[in-house]
Amino acid sequence: MNRRDFSHAAIALMGGLLLPRRASSLGKPEGGTALDAAAYHRLRRHAHTWFGRIAYIDHGRGPAALFIHGFPLSGFQWRHALGRLGDRRRCLAPDLMGLGYTEVSDDQDLTPGAQARMLASLLDRLSISEVDLVANDSGGTIAQIMMALYPHRIRSVILTDRDVNENSPPAQMRNSIQQGRNGTYDKKIERHLDDRDYARSANGIGGNAYSDPASFSDEAIEYSLRPLVASQRRHDQLNRYLAAFEPNPLVALRGALGRFEAPSKMLWGTSDPLFPVS
Repeated sequence: MNRRDFSHAAIALMGGLLLPRRASSLGKPEGGTALDAAAYHRLRRHAHTWFGRIAYIDHGRGPAALFIHGFPLSGFQWRHALGRLGDRRRCLAPDLMGLGYTEVSDDQDLTPGAQARMLASLLDRLSISEVDLVANDSGGTIAQIMMALYPHRIRSVILTDRDVNENSPPAQMRNSIQQGRNGTYDKKIERHLDDRDYARSANGIGGNAYSDPASFSDEAIEYSLRPLVASQRRHDQLNRYLAAFEPNPLVALRGALGRFEAPSKMLWGTSDPLFPVS
C-alpha cells in the first residue's frame, strides 16, 4: 500500500476511533454518498480569514473531523472518506494555502506553521472548538504542528504515511524542493496535465504515490492540479509552497508531541518510498 491508496483502510481505522461504539466493529461504515468531482465542486465553499479566502468542503453531520491533504493535492484527496463518513461526522476538508482552490495574496506565508495557524483560524471562523484530526503525507507535518500548538482543540488523531522529525522533508523530495526554489517545479505539474501517461509513470505522482497508478484518475488530476497553474500567481505560490518544506519544523516539536495525550492511531503503507516504516 502506498500513501494515496489508504482511504478505505483509513475509514476502517475511523470505525474504531471516530465512529460511535455501535459502529466500531463494522470496520467500514455503511451508507454514504460517493463524491465525484462534480459533487465536490458543488459542495465547495470559501471562508474569508486573515490568511485569505480558504476553500473547503463541509459535509455531513455530527462532531467535526478535520482532514489535511498532502502535496500537491487538495481536499479532493479525501472525497471517498467524506462520502462514507458524512452520516457520522461533520467532515471538513480545506485546501491548504498555495494548493487547490484556496486564494491568498502574493506575500502570504506558506510555511507549515502558517498553514497550521490558518486551519485554526478556519475553525474559529466556523465556530468549531475541537476536531478529530486526520492527515496524510506533508499534511501530517501540519497536523503535528497543530497537535503541538492547539492540543486542546484536538479530540483524536489518525495519521497515515507522513513526515516525521527524522524524515522531513524526505530525501527524495530534495530535487523537487530545489526546483521550487528555482521557480521551475510548476513545469512538472503542467507536464502531468498535458501527459497523463507521464502522470501515472514512475517519474510522476501516480507511479510514486499509488500502488495502482490508474487510481490517479483523470478526474483527480484535473481537480487537484489544474488550479495550481491557473495563473502566474498560482505558479509562483506552488513553487513557494514547495520551497517552504525546509527547514524541518518537526525537530523542535518533539517535547510538545511527547506530551500530547489525545487518542491517536497510525496507518502506514509499507511500500511507500518517501516514508519508509523505519
